[in-house]
Amino acid sequence: MNPWGSNPSAKRRDKLYIVAEILEIAKEGTLKTQVMYRANLSFTQLNEYLNFMLKIGLLEKVESNSREVYRATDKGLDFLQRYREINELLKRDDNGYKNDVKVPPPHLLKRN
Repeated sequence: MNPWGSNPSAKRRDKLYIVAEILEIAKEGTLKTQVMYRANLSFTQLNEYLNFMLKIGLLEKVESNSREVYRATDKGLDFLQRYREINELLKRDDNGYKNDVKVPPPHLLKRN
């Protein structure tokens, strides 16, 4: 189940989407390989995201049954909730109807 709308497999996923996807997968705690397969990341990508998310406190690594388990922290769950709320705001117009307007890619939003 994809909590953010249509599956982006046909288009490029942005970094915030991938972070949110990892947090969704790790809400209850999960193994590294499960994150890799469920988020459809390469081993290199997986390690980059996990290291980044551990460093900024969105994930924690705990030992369970002699295995390393990754679990979303309170900060990570807060990020996930805010990410969902922002996505919903961008999908609806002032009357509450869904917009078909697509959000521009992040590189187009950068100021020079």
